[in-house]
Amino acid sequence: MTGAIKAPSPERNKEPILEVLRRVLPGRGVVLEVASGTGQHAAHFAAALPGVIWQPSDPDPDMHPSIAAWAAAAGAANVRPALVLDVRSGPWPLEAADAVVCINMIHIAPWAAAVHLVEGAARLLGAGAPLVLYGPYRREGRHTAPSNEAFDADLRRRNPEWGVRDLEAVAALAAENGFALQEVIEMPANNLTVVFRRVDP
Repeated sequence: MTGAIKAPSPERNKEPILEVLRRVLPGRGVVLEVASGTGQHAAHFAAALPGVIWQPSDPDPDMHPSIAAWAAAAGAANVRPALVLDVRSGPWPLEAADAVVCINMIHIAPWAAAVHLVEGAARLLGAGAPLVLYGPYRREGRHTAPSNEAFDADLRRRNPEWGVRDLEAVAALAAENGFALQEVIEMPANNLTVVFRRVDP
């Protein structure tokens, strides 16, 4: 596939995440994926969920050819061209969505990115719409596995502003922006999928 970049993590986790998305996403509407990266998730999810329009995005335009290549290879006609979206820069290039999905971002970014992600999702989503986050989390101030603790230490060595986030802090941030925590799903490799729902704006 010309232009496609293949990363190992999406290949490992795309099916378990899809199982959750089948349950929590609306059957129709626009799903904004924040930080789509290589586009492997976008292509896989859109092909499996033909009723939705998948809107990928990534702040790095160099990733957009890979996103397009994966969508084309999957035959996923419901994938829109990727948007350049840095959650910290406004306004976002989308005025509304029916769901927001963000996979493996908030720990590889400053905390401000999580804040802007949730604030931006609150502006886009209507009542009952889901915000779905996937990645490693600490719970009650503790890591859920030694591997996550080592990963967290490595992230903080690379950038002191990065790190595995406390689930309670993310839930509090979401509540401050009009989201209710609906579900926390344990995933393979000591990750979590966290589903929030927008309360009445």
